[in-house]
Amino acid sequence: MRRALPDMGLEAFCQAPVCGVDEAGRGPWAGPVCAAAVILDPDDVIIGLDDSKRLTELRRAGLEPHIKARALAWGIGFASVQEIIALNIVGATGLAMARAVDALQMPPAFALIDGNYAFKLPCPTKTVVKGDAISASIAAASILAKTARDRLMRLMDLAHPGYGFAAHKGYGTALHARTLRELGPCAIHRAGWGPVGAPASFQGCQQGADQAVSGIVGPVFSAASVR
Repeated sequence: MRRALPDMGLEAFCQAPVCGVDEAGRGPWAGPVCAAAVILDPDDVIIGLDDSKRLTELRRAGLEPHIKARALAWGIGFASVQEIIALNIVGATGLAMARAVDALQMPPAFALIDGNYAFKLPCPTKTVVKGDAISASIAAASILAKTARDRLMRLMDLAHPGYGFAAHKGYGTALHARTLRELGPCAIHRAGWGPVGAPASFQGCQQGADQAVSGIVGPVFSAASVR
């Protein structure tokens, strides 16, 4: 039986406007965590929205401009490597989500959050387990978060050559483990994650890394648009 794609069924039972919120990059050994918030137009259905993990990179890239052009509003927020270390990944994910929602130029009345953790956002929320496979708004947010973070990690590959960031995006692959053994951690690695470790000289690099990322994605790690 063919799996049903995400739709606007959940959004119809929430006070409008409703934003879907999702993240990308909770698990990697390197790089920031990214979140996106999207308010879709219920009268302008975007065909093909789905959990970003079920889509190819080419398909995500094709959907990204349609989401940005046809959504009522969208916002992207990052939490830096330094913030991940200071707040832990749960706190940093919540910070990135709050920044994404704050970046929306149309304030949402309600937010649907992917997963089972009720992050504190500036509006009432509902958590939805596997929400990116159920809610079109969350699916759209998952695509924007994934494409934004992947784009940043390709830029980080140029800034820190040799680690393969453009290929694995900071996740714990065999290639990443090998380059860590050969080169040691760089400034965008998350101290204490997996095999990364936390030598004193490495910790001192993290602020410079966050400044470099901020220069690319903005001083508060956010971007937004409204239709």
